[in-house]
Amino acid sequence: MLQTLRQPVFLASTIIIVALVLVGASFPDLFKSNAQSALDWTVQSFGWFYLISVFGFVLILFYLALSKYGSIKLGPPDSQPEFSFFSWVAMLLAAGFGVGLVFYGMAEPMKHFVTPPYGLAEARSSDAAALAIQYSFFDWGVHQWSTFAIVGLIIGYHQFRRNEPGLVSTVLKEPVSKLPGAKRVGNAVDVFAVVATVMGVATSVGLGVLQMNGGLEILYGIPKNTFVEFSILAVLAACYLLSVSSGLDKGIKILSNINLALAGLLMLFVFLVGPTRVIAETIVSGFGDYLQNFFVMSLKATPFDGSTWANDWTIFYWAWVIAWSPFVGTFVARISYGRTIREYVLGVLIMPPLLAILWIGVFGGAALHLELAQNAGLADAVDDNITSALFELFKLLPLTQIFSLLSILLILIFLITSADSASYILAQMTHNGEADTPLFKRLTWGILLAAITLTLIASGGLEGLQAAAILAALPFTFIIYAMVAVLFRELERDRLKILRELQDIHGAPVAADQHEARKMSSAPGE
Repeated sequence: MLQTLRQPVFLASTIIIVALVLVGASFPDLFKSNAQSALDWTVQSFGWFYLISVFGFVLILFYLALSKYGSIKLGPPDSQPEFSFFSWVAMLLAAGFGVGLVFYGMAEPMKHFVTPPYGLAEARSSDAAALAIQYSFFDWGVHQWSTFAIVGLIIGYHQFRRNEPGLVSTVLKEPVSKLPGAKRVGNAVDVFAVVATVMGVATSVGLGVLQMNGGLEILYGIPKNTFVEFSILAVLAACYLLSVSSGLDKGIKILSNINLALAGLLMLFVFLVGPTRVIAETIVSGFGDYLQNFFVMSLKATPFDGSTWANDWTIFYWAWVIAWSPFVGTFVARISYGRTIREYVLGVLIMPPLLAILWIGVFGGAALHLELAQNAGLADAVDDNITSALFELFKLLPLTQIFSLLSILLILIFLITSADSASYILAQMTHNGEADTPLFKRLTWGILLAAITLTLIASGGLEGLQAAAILAALPFTFIIYAMVAVLFRELERDRLKILRELQDIHGAPVAADQHEARKMSSAPGE
């Protein structure tokens, strides 16, 4: 235990996080205003940079999947996936993505319905509804997952193919080795990743607790106050600490499978008892609009009309997922052992976005129809209190109590799996990148996450910490660029090594052309 506490990444990241939380809790308004001002400036000044970067990640990933590197495995050539496809997809959703989708899946389309993207439609009109679905699909689609996927691919390749620690600094060790104080630079990169992860997860858990409190208020009249929020957090912490103790295969895997099945049940219920035809048409039409405008939305900036809509939504999301990518990417890498690059990329970039499209199409489509056809007041309810939005929708459907309670259970399990996976990955990040981490360290991070969230809920400092976390996105984007460059170099080395081995077996160069053969024969040995 004492050796663990002396590890520089663990010690430094803990000190920085505690200091940030104390400042955020002691001066919540000042901390929030300063962090938000810094974030606003960053988004306004570098929004174009986030747009081109995330779009570039999408292109790079699809190139890798369809290229000569696609058959390379994240592991030895004879390795097999550790988890079934269903469990793998379920665990992808567990890493923080699921609870955000439940929180915003119905609320975001309603927000865009009231304030249409880029002012392209009349507010609260049928055109605004169609545009709301299109941009919600975009914000939760391929682009969001491309950032997680590219970081996860690079870390997974080094961890399982090259048997190196699962750390961001490991990927960069060769270029960083040329800098003065290389070890300190590497430790600083890992500390940076840990701090961004903790701040991001703590704010997500806090928002989830507030949403659960909002549901309990609507269902049972339980007031929204700090005591109730503390009680919810205490139950949540007890559950995820128990899950942390159970290990990856028993804890997160089982809960993730339950969550995916429960999410499917809720979607099926709303689809069948809601406006079924309208929901189906919403999904199909919205998906078509998403595909048709994919490139336009990817690179849409507003240099001449001064619109801030993209800053508030798309660019904010891209910065958020870049800041989260060390955590989610490392977790995605950990559960993707044995999969080929092609299988990994296509799975990560298709399955979670597809599930997001179905969720938003069902819940957002139902809510928009009820708002347009019946003036149901959902738009005003979302504007008044976004944490209660989903439960206001269930009030308009049959079996309100049962399915609202199931939604609370869904949020709870998503929060448990998010905090559990975060504790697991934080332990890996602060234990030299080892996949098998001591229980003590996992429990330590689990307790710290609960304490941080508790402090921020009590002080009202959640939004300030969220803004501070997203500020990490700008420097980390450059780190991702460096990681991509290293990946391509290592993949080419790996491929040439395979070709040399085939040459030894067949007795002649196995290459696409003479130029390839010359490269192969002159490549340095591994």
